[in-house]
Amino acid sequence: MERQPAIFVPHGGGPWPFVDLGGFVAPADVAKLRAFFAGLPATLPAAPKALLVVSAHWEEDAPTVMTSPRPPILYDYYGFPADAYAIEWPAPGNPALAERVVGLLEAAGIPARTNATRGFDHGTFIPFKLAWPAADVPAIQLSLKAGLDPQEHLAIGRALAPLRDEGVLVLGSGMSYHNLRDIRSASARDASLTFDTWLRAAATANADERARLLAAWSSAPAARRAHPREEHLLPLMVVAGAAGNDNGQVTFNDDFMCVRLSAVRYG
Repeated sequence: MERQPAIFVPHGGGPWPFVDLGGFVAPADVAKLRAFFAGLPATLPAAPKALLVVSAHWEEDAPTVMTSPRPPILYDYYGFPADAYAIEWPAPGNPALAERVVGLLEAAGIPARTNATRGFDHGTFIPFKLAWPAADVPAIQLSLKAGLDPQEHLAIGRALAPLRDEGVLVLGSGMSYHNLRDIRSASARDASLTFDTWLRAAATANADERARLLAAWSSAPAARRAHPREEHLLPLMVVAGAAGNDNGQVTFNDDFMCVRLSAVRYG
């Protein structure tokens, strides 16, 4: 079975590619990020057996995995046109993969839980509807761990690394810049560029240096300006942990909502 990569992606804002946001996002920005997701499957070594998504929009006291064979859609955004609440992405779940995830985490000494009712939040169903519009690849989500400790999330990723050799595509869905209160200020773009420059260098460093830098991310230039709260950055830590010794490659680096965003791929 072909080894799958581990990929961190910026999932954009709300239902951005599927409804008219009234100019909040420039059409050119929408087109570029849409094209990135639409082209993602063609870059993989083989069709993935399943997707394991770590979304910025789910936190639990312990890493928690969804087990529903037919996950519902969780419309976890507000203030958008009615069309935003009719978007469907009926990808099947994968209870067996969920059981495997729990087993790997617990074998690594990381207590894990399951959730039989959790649905796909917009960190999953929005971007991956673009990549797999037929919803024909099984998908499950894994939560972040409350406390948002980067070392813990790197360890979670290391525990899950064997899944890549089992045909599972490990995806971290977040944003490399996430300060919504500041995103349209005059200096937000400069702050995003400053942090993005550091992040791209850190995420593509050798494995040991990468782990050291990402664990200390909050001391990076403009770090807390880019992430007042780090939940949108932590999916990268899981992906970097799952990377093993693979080199990182920046596969998207462009503007969205006036700031700079990046995607990083390992393997």
